[in-house]
Amino acid sequence: MPSKNKTVIESRLQHFHKERSCLQRFFTGLCILVVICFLVLLSDVGNERKKSPSPSFLSLRRAERQNSSNFNSPAAIDSEESQTLISSFYSEFGISFDGYSRLQQAVYWPEPDRSITNVSMSTSPAHTTFIIENLKESYQIGEELFVTVYAKDFDNKSKSYGGDFFQAKLFWSKTKASVFGDVEDLLNGSYSVRFLLPWVGEAQVAVRLIHSSEAVQALKHHRDTDSDRVFFKGYYEGQGPNKTRLSETVMCNVKWDKNGLESMGTGDCCCEYNDPRAKETWRCQRPKLLPCSALVYHSMGGYRNCLTNKEKMLMRQTNKGINGDKSIIKIFYSHGNETIVTEKCRPGLHIPVPAGFYLNDVWTSFVCSTCHFTTQTTTECLKNKHIYMMGDSTMRQWFEFFLKTVPTLKQMNLHVPYQSGPLIAVDVENNIDLHWRAHGVPLRTLKTAVANLHYISNEIDDQAGGPHTVLIFNLGPHFTTYPLDFYTHRVLRIRKAVLALLQRAPDTTVIIKTVNTGYKDIFGSDWYSLQLDRILRWAFQDVGVYILDVWQMTACHYSKENIHPGPVIIKNEIDILLSFICPNS
Repeated sequence: MPSKNKTVIESRLQHFHKERSCLQRFFTGLCILVVICFLVLLSDVGNERKKSPSPSFLSLRRAERQNSSNFNSPAAIDSEESQTLISSFYSEFGISFDGYSRLQQAVYWPEPDRSITNVSMSTSPAHTTFIIENLKESYQIGEELFVTVYAKDFDNKSKSYGGDFFQAKLFWSKTKASVFGDVEDLLNGSYSVRFLLPWVGEAQVAVRLIHSSEAVQALKHHRDTDSDRVFFKGYYEGQGPNKTRLSETVMCNVKWDKNGLESMGTGDCCCEYNDPRAKETWRCQRPKLLPCSALVYHSMGGYRNCLTNKEKMLMRQTNKGINGDKSIIKIFYSHGNETIVTEKCRPGLHIPVPAGFYLNDVWTSFVCSTCHFTTQTTTECLKNKHIYMMGDSTMRQWFEFFLKTVPTLKQMNLHVPYQSGPLIAVDVENNIDLHWRAHGVPLRTLKTAVANLHYISNEIDDQAGGPHTVLIFNLGPHFTTYPLDFYTHRVLRIRKAVLALLQRAPDTTVIIKTVNTGYKDIFGSDWYSLQLDRILRWAFQDVGVYILDVWQMTACHYSKENIHPGPVIIKNEIDILLSFICPNS
């Protein structure tokens, strides 16, 4: 190659390398700049997520109604904004977007498709009727019976939309037999009820209108707008001038930025009590003389009835029996059709509808094989057990039952108010210790020390657990007036504590008592309770705990409805409880 050409080529190569080096430095700098911008943007998004409020069932529900008339349509809540809100609130609990969607479906309730201008447009229990579909002369045990309910208004016109809250049962008074009916809303003014025929003998159908669809909307409205209609008192005590003792009483409630709970005030209006573990805040109006640290006692404050005259008229049609086919169903024995459950009780079992039935006042479970315990077998089951019960007064009924049933179990006097506890009983001979305490605020109770009111999640976090530990709790009646978001947050916090307990001590027995029926007013309706019950079951369906269904047991029994079930129901609840604790009995 000639030297001149070689020199030109070498010169061009050197120039090319210089340009490539410059380009490399340029693109390297550009990449660094892009990465920095991305990290800044990501940081801003993270900060915005931290600032995002808790996702509201109400706002998402409104978006769903605007976007889709079909609740099951994923487009109804599948928006980037909704997913961001859900992620910010539920990420620490391990709840996926699909899981949240299932929760939305669980609490969904259809609404009237028109404006209700007159009470006469609401469902009338006197005009509503039911028929038995394809009634036969006789049936075999284990068959199913179907009933259709036709809702009508006070002008005897058929209704064309759903949303009524019905309860149904199959029963026979002479044998004290009953079973819960599965009601399906067909969304057109009619309802299908499915019954299992679980006993040999006779039966009749009974259907009750718990609330009309219009009354349900009134209940929902007041839960959404004035959750503060149940309020509480905080008692402050401290040192005054000249060694006198000062005391002040103020109003307290949950801290929440909506649903009427914000009405207590803003700014420096209140003393706030933040629990760092439960991540909840209780607040009281600031006392005039004493500091916030002087809060000593808590009690129920009172009720505010905010119903309009129209709403009061709607609520008067509550828990009314409806007319229908009174035919006697004849059920005969058929070999192979018996409804016998042989599966041993264990955590995580599915709860069917019906979950069991009464016959001669004895509940037979369809969930698992349960036993009926005597005083002796009850004592043997509880032997060497540490039993911790947490919840409300319906859980305290179980504590009281054991005190009456086990003669060697003796209650200790802790010099605390009985209504809120804590309570303890011990049996030294059989190495049993039994505890009950009320869940934390909000709690409708007599005056009690604030220091004794512990959040359930904190109590669980403080348990070592193990094969001798039985942990039982419930949560419901004291939360009926509060936003579903608030209750869900409380339940998920407990769920997180239970998961941690089972991680460190997997042989711990954890049992959840569901919500029971009994309330029928604006402060504690069964419809409120049903919504809470669905959230509770949703949260623990995959956790590996026992769920004791008392909803059906209280809804279908013949005894007069009461938030505190009668002795017959309590005894049957305890039989299931002991079958969970001692499945090999």
